[in-house]
Amino acid sequence: MRRRRRKITYDREADALYIAFGEGPATVQEVAEGIALDWDSEGRLLGIEILDASKRLADLEALRGFGLGPLPVLATRTGARTRP
Repeated sequence: MRRRRRKITYDREADALYIAFGEGPATVQEVAEGIALDWDSEGRLLGIEILDASKRLADLEALRGFGLGPLPVLATRTGARTRP
């Protein structure tokens, strides 16, 4: 399995944080108000979007060195919708 590159971006104007694990067409699953997960067609997590990030996360600068281990493939997702 090819290792996917992680990228964290923060849009100050929108106060939105996005953690990307991959690229491509995505199905969006809103898991809480202002928090959405992007999934590919095989159930792999492509990204996490967090709105109102400065209010939800105490130290946005600490995320620069943030790393995650391999993420599992999910067989099913509830409440998912296709991104236009």
